[in-house]
Amino acid sequence: MTYDINQINDLIKNRRSTFPKQFDPAATVDEAIVRQVLENATWAPSHGNLQPWKFVVFSGEGRQKLAQFQAELYKTASGDNFKQATYDGLLANPLKASHVIALCLKRDPNKKFPEIEEVSAVACAVQNMYLTVTAYGVGGYWTTGGVTYREAAKEFFGLGEDDKLMGFFYIGAIAVASPAKDRAPLEDKIEWVRA
Repeated sequence: MTYDINQINDLIKNRRSTFPKQFDPAATVDEAIVRQVLENATWAPSHGNLQPWKFVVFSGEGRQKLAQFQAELYKTASGDNFKQATYDGLLANPLKASHVIALCLKRDPNKKFPEIEEVSAVACAVQNMYLTVTAYGVGGYWTTGGVTYREAAKEFFGLGEDDKLMGFFYIGAIAVASPAKDRAPLEDKIEWVRA
């Protein structure tokens, strides 16, 4: 197989997060593109080929269902720490995207490998999602806000006690593109051992 390595390098370097406020809320991303994003996610590496990911896709009116669920759970669970702006954001943000994908880790019941390896596999799947939306010219955003770390959210997404909700991947048409951010010099991040 041969690939245009320059295109691949450019794709990786041009990956950006596109936040919900940067989406065109009136535009819908074609479901065929979303399906390809999800298929590419499933080609991520995973130890023992466990493929520990599960994706719950919210589109159309389903986004409202997600928005209502997370806002109400936040309201119930936050007690004295309740902030109206957070509640309003949880209600509004899913509606700005075309699709919102809950990123779930379904833990191997045999616990054959350390959990961090399954977490890493799902993260690799998300990187594949990011690269795919970039290739299609649509926006993507992985957020771990909202109800991500709340145990009470698991049932809504069909997760068991040992499973994890790892956040949400928003997909939408880009209205305002994100600028590139600088990276530290490569030599600051690597150490060569040659002998």
